[in-house]
Amino acid sequence: MEAAILSTLTNFFLRMSPPNTNEFGLLLFGTARAWRTKLDRRLRPLGLSQGKWRTLIHLSQGGDKLTQKEIAERMGIEEPTLAGLLDRLQDDGWVVRRESPNDRRCKIVHLQPRSKAVLDEIFNTAHGLRHELISDIPPDDLEACVRVLTQIRKKAEERGIGQENGRDPKARRNIVARN
Repeated sequence: MEAAILSTLTNFFLRMSPPNTNEFGLLLFGTARAWRTKLDRRLRPLGLSQGKWRTLIHLSQGGDKLTQKEIAERMGIEEPTLAGLLDRLQDDGWVVRRESPNDRRCKIVHLQPRSKAVLDEIFNTAHGLRHELISDIPPDDLEACVRVLTQIRKKAEERGIGQENGRDPKARRNIVARN
């Protein structure tokens, strides 16, 4: 009897696979995308696309001092893509672009007063969704998750020696050498 139990337990633990760290990046990306998509669906009645509401959020966090280049970097998009979003936001009266007092080549983007109400709605909706998605997760698990993700983000944002524009020139040589 004990041998049968021991055999069953051994087989159970052998079948258990360790966490697949190879899938971590896909899981992280998929989670962020699913969360953003769900929020986007809830914000759609406000008449704002995901690009527009994300731009407004970044502007609200920047304190009326962000250039178009800085906003594009924060959002992880190209400047021409942001320029189109800002054109539409400006046409709708959400933002205005002004020349930088320090550099005439740069434009600083400012929120218009009417954006405050919609930003309140965006943040309230985002808060409600966050509560819905994580309220049943134990606080210790959430703290560990935030701690680990913060570590990963810091490492990912570090710029190493010889890395321009986030690209490692050696990486291309390594890929070519393996093929």
